[in-house]
Amino acid sequence: MRVLVVGSGGREHALAWKVKQSPLVKEVFCAPGNAGVSKIAKRVNISPTDVYNLVRFAKENKIDLTIVGPEQPLSEGIVDRFQAEGLKIFGHKQSAAILEASKVFAKNFMKKYSIPTAKFESFDKEEEAIEFIKSVGVPIVIKADGLAAGKGVVVAKTEEEAIQSVKDMFRGKFGPASKRIVIEEYLEGEEASYICFVKDDKLVPMPTSQDHKRVFDNDEGPNTGGMGAYSPTSLITPQMEIEIQEKIMYPTLKGMINEGRPMSGFLYAGLMIGPKGINVLEFNVRMGDPETQPLMRRLKSDLVEHILEILEGNIEKVKPQWIEDYAIGVVMASRGYPDKYEKGHEIKGIEEAEKDTDIVVFHAGTEEKDGKIITNGGRVLTVTATGKDINQAREKVYNAIEKIHFEGALYRKDIGFREVNRNKP
Repeated sequence: MRVLVVGSGGREHALAWKVKQSPLVKEVFCAPGNAGVSKIAKRVNISPTDVYNLVRFAKENKIDLTIVGPEQPLSEGIVDRFQAEGLKIFGHKQSAAILEASKVFAKNFMKKYSIPTAKFESFDKEEEAIEFIKSVGVPIVIKADGLAAGKGVVVAKTEEEAIQSVKDMFRGKFGPASKRIVIEEYLEGEEASYICFVKDDKLVPMPTSQDHKRVFDNDEGPNTGGMGAYSPTSLITPQMEIEIQEKIMYPTLKGMINEGRPMSGFLYAGLMIGPKGINVLEFNVRMGDPETQPLMRRLKSDLVEHILEILEGNIEKVKPQWIEDYAIGVVMASRGYPDKYEKGHEIKGIEEAEKDTDIVVFHAGTEEKDGKIITNGGRVLTVTATGKDINQAREKVYNAIEKIHFEGALYRKDIGFREVNRNKP
């Protein structure tokens, strides 16, 4: 088989890395990929949203399967276009991708189908949004309606911060994504990620994981696309997992069918677990980044085989096998991320770090220039490690990070800290 992975981040490097291991696969392509992907796949210089040329490439190169990483091409209809050309592709159609592409749609959908989520209102006028904030008080959460690469959410602790966030969004901070906004109640608790393979009204769960959204240690600073993740998390108990499936995942799949928007691909629920129970913060219609990186490290069975079974309508045959070890991924970002960041710095030490067989470094914002690997994005690398417990995995990953150097490297030193605290005797 010849497989194409669409995207350029750490998630796509991890997916391509796992695809490469499949005995079914002869050749892997990645569009556009990054410097790390080039070691395992042929890079294709086509943007993930250039659907016309991706279709043309897939046809001309006899691609047997395409796997879509990021949300933007899904929301722009890449799956519909590929399927119209008779090409096999894994991901949701445009009609289903709206569950992530529009926060307003998602919140109204959850309300309609009694899926637990924070109370909310949506606005397309700045003055009305500000009046609402003044009437309900803070803390409060402000979200851009559309896709903003994981950064379109502000948790405002003061009224001044909340009002400024509304003004910033309506004045174009996130472009068209913030023409409309959602304002919702602030929920206390701890976040977790729950990701499944889905097809119509059926699902196959992946192990639990936990992302770390804030840029700095102790969950301080602005939200990012994610600064690290680990799997599994003991925050979600077996009983909670049953509740998540029964009250959130299955009602979502059935609700989307009722709406004429059946799902087929990956489905991610970002959850808040706290005094008000288990609530959905957001849905994503693709794998999380950086959750994918530790999850792919734990997957023992053949990802490609699982995807083919789902595409052929046999999701009930999909029984993934996972290693029992913990896996952790820590993002190394560029100084200034998630705002304006630096580029063009040489990265050294990756090969040295990977001499430990428990370490795999997934690239994101990297490029090759004159035989050197240089920084080319906000999130640059995800360094991953496995270990028999969270403490061993953390020790290994941070030992590896100490061997990797580039100017202005930014990373959190506390990824997995909540799991460590939960597991203290």
